[in-house]
Amino acid sequence: MSFNICVLASGGGTDLQAILDACESGDIDGKVTLVIANNPGAYALERGKKHGAESILVNHRGMSREEHEKLVAAEIDKHHIDLIVLAGYIRMFTPYFVNRYEWKIINIHPSLLPDFGGPGFHGLNVHRAVLEAGKKESGCSVHFVNEEVDGGPVIGQLAIPVLEDDTPETLQSRVLAKEHILLPMVVQWFAAGLVVVDKNTGEVSVKGSK
Repeated sequence: MSFNICVLASGGGTDLQAILDACESGDIDGKVTLVIANNPGAYALERGKKHGAESILVNHRGMSREEHEKLVAAEIDKHHIDLIVLAGYIRMFTPYFVNRYEWKIINIHPSLLPDFGGPGFHGLNVHRAVLEAGKKESGCSVHFVNEEVDGGPVIGQLAIPVLEDDTPETLQSRVLAKEHILLPMVVQWFAAGLVVVDKNTGEVSVKGSK
């Protein structure tokens, strides 16, 4: 049985491309069957179409968050999705959506959570904050999505050193390169059934990892 992946994206979709490529190379034992964007200009939709995924615009403008989420959920439910991946999806979810797909939604964030997560920490804001704090290390995290922004349990992380001459833009570029490694790797963990969640404590572990 195929492992069906839905990717939600708002922009260019480079993290989505990393997942698509990994599926086609066999590094992920699954398929991106659905791509949803909330932004009419999202190039992620074109990326999805090129790789045979049904790619759908669900524009959020002119409706409440929950109204929009119900439309997104209707598309997800049609496709029998096993894992929902937020890859540069610039929307905060209501409890309706998070609870409907509990333990099935993951997000990639450009910092080593719990540092530099939460409201306002997105895009260059994250990397600017890392540099202003004088951190020697940064990176990216994949975590479960819950009702707290960037607050769900972390599943995996990759770190990089912060260089003396880094700018927010150069740091963003180097972290993004790690995102393209980490996100497909974590998706494969799910496809292979390696992610274990203790639903009583919320603790997450990966089979075979120390």
